[in-house]
Amino acid sequence: MGRARRGSDAAEPRHPKICASCGRTMEYRARWAANWDTVKYCSDACRRRGVTPIDRELEASIRQTLASRTATSSMCPSEAAKAVGGEEWRELMEPARRAARRLVAAGEVEITQGGRVVDPSTAKGPIRIRRSPASGATMEA
Repeated sequence: MGRARRGSDAAEPRHPKICASCGRTMEYRARWAANWDTVKYCSDACRRRGVTPIDRELEASIRQTLASRTATSSMCPSEAAKAVGGEEWRELMEPARRAARRLVAAGEVEITQGGRVVDPSTAKGPIRIRRSPASGATMEA
């Protein structure tokens, strides 16, 4: 018979969380045991980056673009990057993908590849963003 674990660790497993900056799934790590409830970021880079006003603009651009289209339409993250960044849009591609992942975590959108919904934490290559059926027919900017 094994030893019982101490404290609340034995009572409930640690559930994955979503990084507040990049929107990727964070799995529980033993080194976070003392403060798992307060962990918000997956890495030092995400902690330093945080969520900037540009990130919020990208989220708003995604919402606005999808709201102006039919419910089944999708968009490329580059559309949001171009709307926010103008001529310098290419440097906003990864921030646009992060914005899309945060919106997935909020239940507002889905990320697809080849027409299939994919896990935003592991999606590599070109993606499309579409409204989540759970988000309803209206999206606000």
